Amino acid sequence: MENESFWFSAELTLDTFVIPPGGKYPIFFLGIAIYFFGIFCNLTLLTLIILKRNLHKPMYFILVSLPLNDLIGITAMLPKVLSDIVTETNKVYYPFCVLQAFLLHMYGGGILFILAAMSFDRYVAICVPLRYSSIMTPRVVVCIIFLVWGLDFVLIVSLFSLQTRLPRCKSVIMNVFCDNPSLLKLTCGNTTVNNIIGLFNTAVMQAVSVSIQAFSYVKILITCVVTRRSEAKAKAVNTCVAQLVILIIFEIAGTFTILSHRFKNVSADLQKIMGMLIFIVPPLLNPIVYGLYTSEIRNTLLIVLKNRRASF
Repeated sequence: MENESFWFSAELTLDTFVIPPGGKYPIFFLGIAIYFFGIFCNLTLLTLIILKRNLHKPMYFILVSLPLNDLIGITAMLPKVLSDIVTETNKVYYPFCVLQAFLLHMYGGGILFILAAMSFDRYVAICVPLRYSSIMTPRVVVCIIFLVWGLDFVLIVSLFSLQTRLPRCKSVIMNVFCDNPSLLKLTCGNTTVNNIIGLFNTAVMQAVSVSIQAFSYVKILITCVVTRRSEAKAKAVNTCVAQLVILIIFEIAGTFTILSHRFKNVSADLQKIMGMLIFIVPPLLNPIVYGLYTSEIRNTLLIVLKNRRASF
């Protein structure tokens, strides 16, 4: 009990960036601008879907999860990093560190499952349009949303629950933010089971997401080739390109993160920046990409802006 009480209140030390003199505040204000831009874009997308009745459709009810997930990812990571840059304290209590790591892993798994659910919705809409209303009923949509968040939650909880069985003997996090690998390095016990479960969870997330999306987009591609209606092809392109771009952005950011830790000649600061990209780039670009490629969202936003301008 004493050991658990100690670690509940233990103060951990995070690794730091090597910032040149005079660079602290420019980096801080640039980071703040990036953070608030990301918050603004995702809240705008979220508000449009919630308030505008023409967007109250299965596709957009599922899409609501995307900006919510992006808000979790960028908020769990960026404010703490920026605060440490200014204060130069780089300290974090163990419970907060676990919470941050949990939210960041929820974000990573969440985006994979959300994109899979959205691709399935587009498959039904484009490949079997006459049955769309009977398949994507409100009950099915709610079940899909609960499955997306529920499966993500169960996998991440199973990963972090294994941490409690291991003794901890270190207090330095070798990263600018907390994640499961960093927390695992604090332990001095056998982490084989944790590593196996971590790899298994990652494999499940990737396998479920990639297989559903591959099936959906192959079927959509076949439908586009077979059908002779140019309108149907245009609709397929407009609704699917956004999702594919978002998936590519996420996978590229993740690949850069992984590769940066595989090459010894990559500087420690560059590795940290690469690690942050996966929590910054997708939340910044996802709402913009969806706004550009989805005509209903784009037109709704233009109408809102036009009405605002008229009222002023």
